[in-house]
Amino acid sequence: MKVIDKIALVLIIIGALNWGLIALFNFDLVATIFGDMTIISRIIYGLVGISGLWGIKLLFDD
Repeated sequence: MKVIDKIALVLIIIGALNWGLIALFNFDLVATIFGDMTIISRIIYGLVGISGLWGIKLLFDD
C-alpha cells in the first residue's frame, strides 16, 4: 500500500468517526477542535472528502 493510500485511509476513518459522533451524540469533533467552519476545519473537511473519493480507487486495487 502506498503512502498516499494510507493517508487517505486514515482521513476516511477520521471522517467516518466524526460522522458517527455527529449521528450518535450530535458532537462534531472537527468543529470542536478547530472551530466551527474556520479555514482549518474547512481544509480538514475538504481533505476528508477528497480522501473519500480516493477510497473509491482503493476498492478496485489488487
